[in-house]
Amino acid sequence: MRWIKRINDPNIWRVYLATLILGLGYGMAISLLPLLLNAKGFDKQSIGTLAAWFAAGIVALSLPMSSLIQRFTAKVTLTASLFGYALTVGVFPFLESYHAMAAVRFFDGAFSVAIWVSCETILLARAGSSNKAFVMSLYAIAISLGYIGGPWLSWTITPLASMNAGFVAAGVLATIAAVFTLVRLDRELPIHHEEDHGQTVAAGPNRAVGDTDVVTAGQLLWRIKNSCFATFAYGYFQVSVVLFLPLFMMESKGIEQKDTITISFYFAAGMLVFLNIAARIGDRFGHLFTMRVLGTIGGFMVLGFAFLDSYPLMCTAIMIAGATLASISPVSLALQGVVVERQNYARANSIYNVFYAAGMLLGPPISSILFSRYGGAVMLYHLAALWAAFVLFTLVFYRDDPAARGVAFVKPDPATGG
Repeated sequence: MRWIKRINDPNIWRVYLATLILGLGYGMAISLLPLLLNAKGFDKQSIGTLAAWFAAGIVALSLPMSSLIQRFTAKVTLTASLFGYALTVGVFPFLESYHAMAAVRFFDGAFSVAIWVSCETILLARAGSSNKAFVMSLYAIAISLGYIGGPWLSWTITPLASMNAGFVAAGVLATIAAVFTLVRLDRELPIHHEEDHGQTVAAGPNRAVGDTDVVTAGQLLWRIKNSCFATFAYGYFQVSVVLFLPLFMMESKGIEQKDTITISFYFAAGMLVFLNIAARIGDRFGHLFTMRVLGTIGGFMVLGFAFLDSYPLMCTAIMIAGATLASISPVSLALQGVVVERQNYARANSIYNVFYAAGMLLGPPISSILFSRYGGAVMLYHLAALWAAFVLFTLVFYRDDPAARGVAFVKPDPATGG
């Protein structure tokens, strides 16, 4: 197939396969998490703060990640983190105290961000210069396939065994992914030793194309601010919806618990169907423009969900939200890849994931308070308002996208065919 030939580096496909296996585990754990916590008697505020501990783990390890990858390579960091995640998800359902669960969720977040940054760094470094959104979209598709299959595995396993068995199975899948990366993934040189292969990035207002001077963290953040806002909004939205949308559907809409397990399936299915299309649009017409359109459509879906009472319509709205809002992440990473030099990918990805974690850290407590005091509908209204703020932000800083300035921001990468 023609689109397969666009990627000739086998390490990219190996990362995709490991991500798919891990994604199945993610899908199982995410679909069961709110139900497990509810069954253990945790109230909405406790559920929200447990998610905040997960985000705190992401924050704690995000910034040191670039140094870890340069010291140990992305392969070693990825493999070790997969083993760590397998341990945390496997023991989680057997814990009873809030403090023990909070500690494990903290390490869950730390290992997760190490996995994400390692994968993103490998893929962006190995992707062709004009191929980044396409490569990142396939990465997100691999995750979404796991998110689709994971809930169905949970739906199958839980009646036969227990929710605990679902978490253990997720740990086993993560272990398989870790062994695969250990055996099959090439041990690439540390990022700061890699050659640039002739890549250039978009020039900023006071910067010439091809300038490779060392940039500060603040300068790097300013270049990727649109991507950071996007991942902050998505982290805030994603964890709030995962934790509280099933409860809203059960309490306010009368949906049975068994039907809420597959919610993440519909979200991931929408993501799977549209992700590659969104990436192609982004590569051709501009990444930031594409993110703005996706945020607008997705925000209206979130707002409209509060007024729906039909389960099929709810599933449809969730699919559209997944197709739009979940597609923003790979497109935002692609935008990041064309405004940041190759040697700064790990640093940029670390900053990017700090903002994702910040969204996850703030979303659950605020959403839980709004849900508890004013109801699930108000919670959804404020999530829609967040996406509206993102859209406005991209309008203000539209020139950050090289495509909006008519800049020829890349030249062909002969090493990867981009």
